[in-house]
Amino acid sequence: MSARFTAQRISTVTVLGAGTMGHGIAHVAALAGHDVRLYDISQEAADGGRSKIAASLDKGVSLGKVEAGVRDAALARITATGDLAAACTGADLVVEAVPEKIELKRELFAAVDRAAPPDALYATNTSSLPVAKIAGAVADPSRLIGMHFFNPVHLMKLLEVVRHGASDDSAVAAAVALGERWGKTAIVVKDSPGFASSRLGLALGLEAIRMVEEGVASAADIDTAMKLGYGHPMGPLELTDLVGLDVRLGIADYLSDAIGPAFEPPELLRRKVADGKLGKKSGEGFYTWVDGKRA
Repeated sequence: MSARFTAQRISTVTVLGAGTMGHGIAHVAALAGHDVRLYDISQEAADGGRSKIAASLDKGVSLGKVEAGVRDAALARITATGDLAAACTGADLVVEAVPEKIELKRELFAAVDRAAPPDALYATNTSSLPVAKIAGAVADPSRLIGMHFFNPVHLMKLLEVVRHGASDDSAVAAAVALGERWGKTAIVVKDSPGFASSRLGLALGLEAIRMVEEGVASAADIDTAMKLGYGHPMGPLELTDLVGLDVRLGIADYLSDAIGPAFEPPELLRRKVADGKLGKKSGEGFYTWVDGKRA
């Protein structure tokens, strides 16, 4: 009996959300040879995501890491659109990468389910929300799994594949194989709060914030300790700035409710978010950022 889902049968990939994660996923899918539909709520937003992919590929060419012909071919495979039905029609894989709001994700997948082919594989890029609850929005929850990518998608090698109780085994296997085709190393985790990566990463990040709050050391020195003492490529506070303080606060609130007080957000994190200091995207978090670089 043949598998219901296989990576080999995935040709057309639809990515929902043209923001940081969405356009990153579209980038790697196009480089891997897929035809990609990049959807957002407006044509302008979708075009903006495609422009960011073009800029990233241009940088790769200038650094000698991407050939000009490869860049041109990848860009030619990407269609930006503000029409959800058009984006999903004929798709083999639909990957959702919209903000971490569970009702938004559920409403979006319910709409996708009315437009996508019955044999399409669905994936959510959520970093912490319950995949089973998202899957409950579609007629056949077994076709939806988690594919949690990391930022920047075209550089980060990890892919966290999340299976819930009703996941089709072939859907999980297809996601793992597809990740390998896209140059990722995939791990498979159970659908539990924070999965593996977000739960561990957030625990370290929140403790680092508490240390800044208590005056134990500066943000830069705490990050240096983890980079030089433990071999981390980036310190937990710089990573928090990169992810977004608002994003980390939302995950911490969810995990503190789901797991317990160990994930209660520090007051310093709440205060910075309230003040609009969201990290790299706002220009200030635990560090100051100018033109996307630490000042």
